[in-house]
Amino acid sequence: MALYNGRQNPASRNINRRQGKSPLKIFLVTASIIGGIGLLALAGYLFFLYNSLPRVDRLADYKPPIVSQVFGDDGSLVGEFYLERRIVVPVDKIPRQLIQAFVAAEDANFYQHKGLDYVGILRAAVKNLLSLSKKEGASTITQQVAKSMLLTPEKKFSRKFKEAILAKRMEERLSKDEILYIYLNQIYLGAGSYGVQVAAETYFGKNVDQLNLAEMAMLAGLPKAPNYYSPIKHLDRAKERQAYVLDRMVKEGYITQAEAEHARAMPIVIKSMKTVNSDQSAYFLEHIRIQLEEKYGMDKLYKEGLRIYTTMDGAMQKAAYEAVVTGLKNVDKRQGFRGPLRYLAETEVDDFCRKVEDGIDTASLKEGSTYQGVVTAVNPAKGEATVRVGDRTGILSRKNMAWAGKLQLVNSWGKQEGKGKFLPLGSVVLVSVITPDVNKAGAVLALDQEPEAQAAVVSIDPRTGAVRAMVGGYDFHKSQFNRAIQARRNPGSAFKPLIYAAALDKGLTPATIFDDSPVEYDSGQEKAWRPKNYDNIYRGNVTMREALTNSINVVSVKILEQIGVDYAIDYAKKLGITSPLAANLTLALGSSSLTPLELTSAYAVFASGGYRTTPYFITKVEDSDGKVLEETAPPVIPVMTNNSSATVVDGDGATAPAQAPAPAAGSERGPAAVPVISPETAYIITNLMESVVTSGTGQRARALGRPVAGKTGTTNDMKDAWFIGYVPQLVTGVWVGYDQERSLGAGGSGGQAAAPIWTEFMKQAVARLPVKNFTAPSDITFATIDPQTGKLARDGAPGAIVEGFAAGTEPKSYDSDAPAADDAQ
Repeated sequence: MALYNGRQNPASRNINRRQGKSPLKIFLVTASIIGGIGLLALAGYLFFLYNSLPRVDRLADYKPPIVSQVFGDDGSLVGEFYLERRIVVPVDKIPRQLIQAFVAAEDANFYQHKGLDYVGILRAAVKNLLSLSKKEGASTITQQVAKSMLLTPEKKFSRKFKEAILAKRMEERLSKDEILYIYLNQIYLGAGSYGVQVAAETYFGKNVDQLNLAEMAMLAGLPKAPNYYSPIKHLDRAKERQAYVLDRMVKEGYITQAEAEHARAMPIVIKSMKTVNSDQSAYFLEHIRIQLEEKYGMDKLYKEGLRIYTTMDGAMQKAAYEAVVTGLKNVDKRQGFRGPLRYLAETEVDDFCRKVEDGIDTASLKEGSTYQGVVTAVNPAKGEATVRVGDRTGILSRKNMAWAGKLQLVNSWGKQEGKGKFLPLGSVVLVSVITPDVNKAGAVLALDQEPEAQAAVVSIDPRTGAVRAMVGGYDFHKSQFNRAIQARRNPGSAFKPLIYAAALDKGLTPATIFDDSPVEYDSGQEKAWRPKNYDNIYRGNVTMREALTNSINVVSVKILEQIGVDYAIDYAKKLGITSPLAANLTLALGSSSLTPLELTSAYAVFASGGYRTTPYFITKVEDSDGKVLEETAPPVIPVMTNNSSATVVDGDGATAPAQAPAPAAGSERGPAAVPVISPETAYIITNLMESVVTSGTGQRARALGRPVAGKTGTTNDMKDAWFIGYVPQLVTGVWVGYDQERSLGAGGSGGQAAAPIWTEFMKQAVARLPVKNFTAPSDITFATIDPQTGKLARDGAPGAIVEGFAAGTEPKSYDSDAPAADDAQ
């Protein structure tokens, strides 16, 4: 560049001017080019978004995922399958005030804007700028629907563009009511509730059209933060948010100030309409869920609102679950207290309790429920401890932990060393609630302990095969293994009735005499096999009835030896046993593993009068339009009624009419009911098992106060405990044991561990059923016999009993070879 007297040469300035290279012009040109490129890029991006976004046309035919409902045999709701718990209701069924409450709280300009609320956006931007944080959002209801229905939940700036475009499209194609219909059925409102109908049921136990203004305002306050404002967990926060919604409704002119004040003063009653207890029916529901998913696929089951009708009796299912929980705790407590779950330092208590509180979804501790608590104070003199459960406290007195033995309450933190059992500060223990807390304090608690043993219960209607209740373990959430249908365990003496029934069909009778004395068999090994009686008592000559009543092992083996192992195996298969069976004499003692469902179903043959039915769980499946997809018609089994053709042989050999039932005329069987043994055999084995209950190993079942037949089972070292029993209308099997086989310890026999669970369940299960006797078919003959000899006994003979026989198998002679006086005449 040329200089002239220290300044730029004028000629050079003229040259630059002519070439148009002013710095300002260069900046402007460059900025224009960059801006143009940016605008083109933005336009291209928006064009791309506009054409790549999902279509909103399908929203006009809104069909969200809806709940598939499961019903019991009485039509009551017993379970649900869903991805999102939602029940869709038309907009005209939603109260207008509820709609207004949501609009006032979430999008006051909803009826004025066209998808985007520009005034709201500006207001939110100013507030957020002034607070230097995101205090307020500006999404309209239309944008929320777009995000929920058509977009992913990603938090990116680009999603806001997508929301805006889709919101505009929706406003062009849908009416305001159509948008509200989608929004109010789609929105998540906490506690697993999607849509206003399910939320109304969950929080207030009502249908949406039954809500009052106070409840409507509380629901409308939930979208902002459903868990934070949950009326179940945080009623105080929920009422604060309710007040905000009511004020907004007043401001928007939807209600008057007086109406708002009245609603604010109304008491809120939290009461769930939801009658489904997923814990008590989990194993039953999981079993049918697997079947349905395999048959119909996941989408149909979880999204299309199937109506599934089952054989479950809701009351029986509840009773089975409660009996298992109570029974296993009793079994476990007999083994003693295993000590605190863990020990906390004082500084760890608050964090631990906050986590516990997050899992409590009720306003107060629920009576009968079990929680983890921390010992925060002890009073050794009074023998009580203060236990903190979440943000609530309760008292654990000496009498409510007496089962644990002599626990030493220690007023110091951490695990204690030394002999004895200690309960120091910081001990985390399981407690059950005897009396709930008031204002989060003063609950009465009892020391509890989660059982290590497991149990299974399955209950079947023997006339149809319908499974009325099934529990597969103590806690489905911790173990989905269904022990009722998946666990194969040795049944022990519970298998004996199958052997005895086979013997009856081989010509043996309840009066057949066997020698109960020690015996040994060649085992093919160095030592011979010597079956032993459970009580190590040998009784000499006994009848078959006495042998089963007292569960005599030696006699059972001798019976199997007499009828043949192969015959017994074939007989068991005829009763429905499908598991492999040991082809040796140990089969008589229940050495082959079976499932509880399998063995209970075999007993059902006896209870039904000789008919084998296939256990089933589902009676009908309908789609959301009511179209039947499948249906199972239960079989019909003949009903026994009184029949005067049966006979009784009296003490002197004369015959007389007996009040014995027979099949009802005109009855017929369904295709699933197959006669596999004679009615006479079914009746006699039932009658033998009645003796097990009245005077044998199953006497705990006498508490039912009605005719009961059943059999206990206990395996070596008490690794498995069983009780299978029935009344004419219901047969139930119970198994108790550890998953990893080991002894149940003291009180672990079938009569002590399984029979109490069976009895507790059956008390509830049969409460609504009429008391019935086991009725004898027409070809049963009753005779007075001497149980010492198995022969006929004369009237007045000491110890004589009346025994039932299949006609023609009753004894023909008396104890003495000499003819009776009446016979000589």
